[in-house]
Amino acid sequence: MKIKNRILTLAAALSLALAGAQAKPAPSILSIKDTIHDNSVIVPESFETDVKKMQENWYLKNYAQLDRNADSRPNPVTTDQDYIDRLGLLPSIIEMPFNSVVKNFIVMYSERRRQLVENMLGMSLYYMPIFEEALERHGLPLELRYLPVIESALNPSAVSRAGAAGLWQFMPGTATQMGLELNSLVDMRRDPIQSSDAAARYLKQLYGIFGDWSLAIASYNCGPGNVAKAIRRAGGGKKDFWEIYSFLPAETRGYVPAFIAANYVMNNYDKHNISPALARKPILTDTVHINRRIHFQQISDVLAIPMDELRALNPQFRNDLIPGDIHPYALVLPSLQTFAYIANEDSIANHNAQLYARRDIVEPANGSVSGSNSKGRYVDELVVKYHTVRKGETLAKIAKRYGVTVASIRKANRMSSKKKVQRGQRLKINTYKRRYLADDKAADTPATNAAASADSSAVERALEQRMETSADSLAAGADAEKATQSLEPVQESKPVQQPKAKPENKKPEPQKKTPPATTSHKVVKGESLDKIARKHGVSVDALRAANPALKGDKIQIGQTLKIPAKSNNSTSKRKNSRKRK
Repeated sequence: MKIKNRILTLAAALSLALAGAQAKPAPSILSIKDTIHDNSVIVPESFETDVKKMQENWYLKNYAQLDRNADSRPNPVTTDQDYIDRLGLLPSIIEMPFNSVVKNFIVMYSERRRQLVENMLGMSLYYMPIFEEALERHGLPLELRYLPVIESALNPSAVSRAGAAGLWQFMPGTATQMGLELNSLVDMRRDPIQSSDAAARYLKQLYGIFGDWSLAIASYNCGPGNVAKAIRRAGGGKKDFWEIYSFLPAETRGYVPAFIAANYVMNNYDKHNISPALARKPILTDTVHINRRIHFQQISDVLAIPMDELRALNPQFRNDLIPGDIHPYALVLPSLQTFAYIANEDSIANHNAQLYARRDIVEPANGSVSGSNSKGRYVDELVVKYHTVRKGETLAKIAKRYGVTVASIRKANRMSSKKKVQRGQRLKINTYKRRYLADDKAADTPATNAAASADSSAVERALEQRMETSADSLAAGADAEKATQSLEPVQESKPVQQPKAKPENKKPEPQKKTPPATTSHKVVKGESLDKIARKHGVSVDALRAANPALKGDKIQIGQTLKIPAKSNNSTSKRKNSRKRK
């Protein structure tokens, strides 16, 4: 009974606790926005922009002017309520609440990166009208014009560590998806007009996915997939950026607060004594369509426009080259210069045209030596080399060493495709050497591969005899390794020149008798000395005499034997007997 009473008591207490919890109102979304604290936020790369390098920008140097007197005045003390009131006065559709993360970014802009803000104010005189025109054209909130402030610090040539580029920091895949041209010559991510239009279309697509601008801005940074994943992890349903804040990547958690801070500082810079940007002189530009291949240097030389100005107005052309012969491109010029370009278009295209022209057809050289008066020619000569296989070598390694193919080595040595080389084996390598011959030498030297190949047969026979002699010494019982080391690993044979013709008035000299040439025979399985002698029409004794290294009648498979020429004694005896008859 006591246990039952205790259970009832606990149940009653639990029900009261649940009721109290339900009666207590859940924290509103406004309180989450206003009270959030996060010290692990990653600052966007634009905060690392080199201010001194940025000040060398052509536009800042020639068209913008900063009031340096503002820098001499200290930054006034600003309370949290001041930040809240000023953010509330911004005419924006996108909600811009205040919290500690937003405050940290505002302080970073207004105190630690004051010069960066000043430079961006100067650049904004030129770029903000372009951004606003694109946003208006697609019906988007104008406060989105400050996204490039945190993306690139208004530097059209900015490139992130991840490979994003341009004012709006498009990744290559997203840029191609949005129709921006990207190749070795042109990068439309850097074109202020083209990239702004693509960014407006992309933001419109993101808003169509989530129906919330804070989520659309966050997905612009980390991709819609990551935002959708954060929404699922937060429980799904209708959410905004602050409700899924803790489930987003660290960099994205600081992206929307940085966007709010950029809107604040670009509209309230005067409240923090940051130097305002003044236009030194107005810059009026216009575009002209280029349908030829034109280099910036040609335009600069003819129209006297500085190269820096052309690059600043047209950062999309990577190598100062407009490939208008591929398809027309828009070139931005100062307004008055567009008329000058149209009037001098032919002169610009013809100025140093050979220096910047691209060759459409190129014929290969015909073998003549440039800059020489000689009318000689190149000759390909066969050079036969011999290689002794070392330990660990393969046909592939040997072929690579001599710059030939494995198939050519197998063919030269009559090797089957399955046979492998062995240590100590001697291989014939057919290579070709090309050299130039003047007219006075070309007549004495074969000029074609066919002639060179014909003359090489004598060279090959001579080298084969040397190889056979080396094989005999190996068969005689000499150490194979020492014998192969005594041979040079690479031996080059010079091309044999044909003998010169003798004068006709001289009597031909009697030819000297030369000893009969010998051939070689490689022993195969099942052969004996008697079979080999009968096969070649010689006696066993003659075979032994030609191969003094033989011991008795023993021969080994693979052994190379010298085959003496057939004796002419029997033939002469038959002739003598016929005469006697």
